[in-house]
Amino acid sequence: MRSRITFGVLRLLTAAVCLTALVHRLLWGLSSQTIAGQNFFAYLTVESNIALVAVLVFGGIFALRRPEDPRWFSVALALVLTWTITAGLAFALIVWQAGLRGIRVDVPWSDQVLHFWLPAFTALAWTLTPGHRSVPWWIVPGCLVFPLAWGGVTMLRGPVIGWYPYYFLDPRQISGPAEFLLTSGLALVIFAVVAAVLALISRISPAKSDAVRERRGSGRRRARGRLNPQSKEGTAPAT
Repeated sequence: MRSRITFGVLRLLTAAVCLTALVHRLLWGLSSQTIAGQNFFAYLTVESNIALVAVLVFGGIFALRRPEDPRWFSVALALVLTWTITAGLAFALIVWQAGLRGIRVDVPWSDQVLHFWLPAFTALAWTLTPGHRSVPWWIVPGCLVFPLAWGGVTMLRGPVIGWYPYYFLDPRQISGPAEFLLTSGLALVIFAVVAAVLALISRISPAKSDAVRERRGSGRRRARGRLNPQSKEGTAPAT
C-alpha cells in the first residue's frame, strides 16, 4: 500500500507539472502573436495533455485511497497515454523534418516537457505502478476514434482559417493526396501500435502480477474467514 501512496503522489505531481507546462505554452504562444499561438487548443498534443491532467488527478486520488485502480480508469489512462506518446513521437518527427527543410522550429521548455519528458515518464509509470488493471484489446481500434474525429474537424476548419496545426495536413505544404494519405495512415498505425504495446504491458508487467496475487490472496483469506467464523468474544466455556 505504501508504494500505491508513493505513485499516487507522483501522479498528482505529474498532473501539476503537465498543467504548468500547458499554461506556459499557452502564454508563450500568445506572446508570439501568430495564428499558431492563437489556435493553441487546436493541437492534438494540447487536447490530449489536458485529458492527461484530468486522468492523473483521478488516478492520484484512486492510488491514495484504494489498493487497485478501477478497470475503467486503467482503460482511460491507456487511451490518453496512447495519444500523448504518439503526439510526442510525431512532434519529434516534425522537428526532424523541419531541420531537413531548413525551417526553424522553436521548442520552449514547456514543449519539451509535453512532447518528450511527460510521455517518457508516464510510459515508465504505466509499467511500474502497482494496482493498475489489464486493459482490453479493443483499445487498439478504440484509440483511433479521437485522432480521426480531431482530424476531421481540423480538415474542415483548416480552409476556413487558412491554417493547420501540422504541416503534413496542409495541402499547401505537401506534394498531394498521396503524401497526405501516407503520412496520415502512418500516424494512425503508430497510434495503434502504441495502444497495443500498452495493452500488452498491462498484462505482463510485474506490478500487474503483484496486484493479481494480492487480490487472490485477499480473496482466499476472506473465504477462509467465512468457512471458519469465530466470535469476537471467543468460544463459550464448557459446562
